[in-house]
Amino acid sequence: MSSIRNIAIIAHVDHGKTTLVDKMLHAAQLFRENQETGELILDNNDLERERGITILSKNVAIEYKGVKVNIIDTPGHADFGGEVERVLKMADSVLLLVDAFEGPMPQTRFVLGKALSLGLKPIVVINKVDKPNCRPDEVHDQVFDLFFNLDATEEQLEFPTFYGSSKNGWMSTDWKNETDSIVPLLDGIIDLVPEAPSPQGDPQLQITSLDFSNFVGRIAIGRLTRGTLKEKTFVGLAKADGSIKKVHIKELQTFEGLGRKKVSEVQAGDLCAIVGIDDFEIGDTITTVENPEPLPRMAIEEPTMSMLFMINNSPFFGKEGKFVTSRHLRDRLYKETEKNLALRIEATDSEDRFIVYGRGILHLAVLIETMRREGYELQVGQPQVLYKEIDGVKHEPIETLVIDVPEGVSGKAIELATQRKGELLIMEPKGDMQHLEFQIPSRGIIGLRNNILTATAGEAIMTHRFHEYAPFKGEMTTKTNGAIISDQTGTPTAYSLDKLQDRGTFFVDPTEDIYEGQVIGEFNRPMDLRVNVIKGKKLTNMRAAGSDDNSKIAPKRQFSLEECMEYIREDELVEVTPENIRMRKIKLK
Repeated sequence: MSSIRNIAIIAHVDHGKTTLVDKMLHAAQLFRENQETGELILDNNDLERERGITILSKNVAIEYKGVKVNIIDTPGHADFGGEVERVLKMADSVLLLVDAFEGPMPQTRFVLGKALSLGLKPIVVINKVDKPNCRPDEVHDQVFDLFFNLDATEEQLEFPTFYGSSKNGWMSTDWKNETDSIVPLLDGIIDLVPEAPSPQGDPQLQITSLDFSNFVGRIAIGRLTRGTLKEKTFVGLAKADGSIKKVHIKELQTFEGLGRKKVSEVQAGDLCAIVGIDDFEIGDTITTVENPEPLPRMAIEEPTMSMLFMINNSPFFGKEGKFVTSRHLRDRLYKETEKNLALRIEATDSEDRFIVYGRGILHLAVLIETMRREGYELQVGQPQVLYKEIDGVKHEPIETLVIDVPEGVSGKAIELATQRKGELLIMEPKGDMQHLEFQIPSRGIIGLRNNILTATAGEAIMTHRFHEYAPFKGEMTTKTNGAIISDQTGTPTAYSLDKLQDRGTFFVDPTEDIYEGQVIGEFNRPMDLRVNVIKGKKLTNMRAAGSDDNSKIAPKRQFSLEECMEYIREDELVEVTPENIRMRKIKLK
């Protein structure tokens, strides 16, 4: 039995976690020399590759110098914070990755706080030291201050630090001394990460994450903290209500490379996947039937936002999707709750409407985008934040918002955030950028990104994460322009769009089909405007110089799914089909 090290990689979004895991996989010679692997090997679903973010935490295992290292890659986005928190339970140590220019960011603080409270021993990696104007020494001091502010123990404060560039594939204990490989970090992991303890006794395993296979159903994943598990045996499953259910282990798998291998037994300290158990939940403990000892359950973070999901009932219903009925929608949403734990679904009094609760706009947008790619057609309403009544006082979710903007336009960013009840807490220079930190109600963030990017010519970098529930801050006044709505169904003509250019900006081209009640543009004034963009030019056989000018149309404004969700108002819906995303009024006529 080789010794085992379990390590989780945590960082803010885009600080290079998945790239570092790539280099570790290559360093451990997992692939043949001529094998084509590409980059970001672990971001294996299309959405993760397109957005360049990790959405689901993943496990890989490498063999290095006779030691098995289980590596857990975690998401950096606050909307997937629920994922990070659970998988940290499987690790003995964390690799905290920090960008050598940006330093610790809000998500770094959030995941590090969780790791320190679990008593994990951290190793700090200051990444991207090959960037121009990077400041590794300053960042190291900021990381130390962060540890101190999060009440780290004496032992945790004496963290080892490595410097390097995962993209260029080198790590070293001194950033001025560039090495030629990532080996110093791997040696550091073997020497500094405590060996996974392997106590004997009755088996105990807490289910911390799950996988789904169309062939064998749900697969439970967790870390065996005590004893030995064997396949083809009966064990007890301790549920949330205190009951113990007798279940049968059909198959055991441990992690090897990028996949899993079937084994006959698993020793304490290793991570494993169990096939054959049905009806389990995250946090349940696998133990013995005769002498059950459940582990304390973990709390899963509460949702902060809700959205109305309903079937598509627009005039173009059923033209593009395969799954369009309320039964399809209901089955798909409930199936998602099996593996997406921060998601909750509530049926309404109508068969074809469901209220879906999630952790934020990105969390819900990823679900909608996945469904649309699978061939579903649906409509969603405006995102709503969830209020709570605490001691008779209305409370709302407050977020920590961090904006990095060029110095010249920082005033505009501050003005936009404070208009939405944001409180400026920190303002400091960071290189040639201004670093701003606010506390702002969650409802103030909806639609804020577009305005800030417009005001700063697209140069602002904005991140936010949930902070706490605080008393309601009062109504917000935000000036919004009205919508331009089509009053006919058909195809717009270039002639009509050209004549209406001075009324606002359009979201459609002269080639796409539109229907009555569809939002096709933004009006220059606060009210809505209904227009006919279908009518063509009256043709006569008279010709006159000057009357036959070509139509000159500005290009349409493109919206991503999240931008649509943030843009719509209470009386509007987003219609999502496999090929199109449209905005419409709830009442079309």
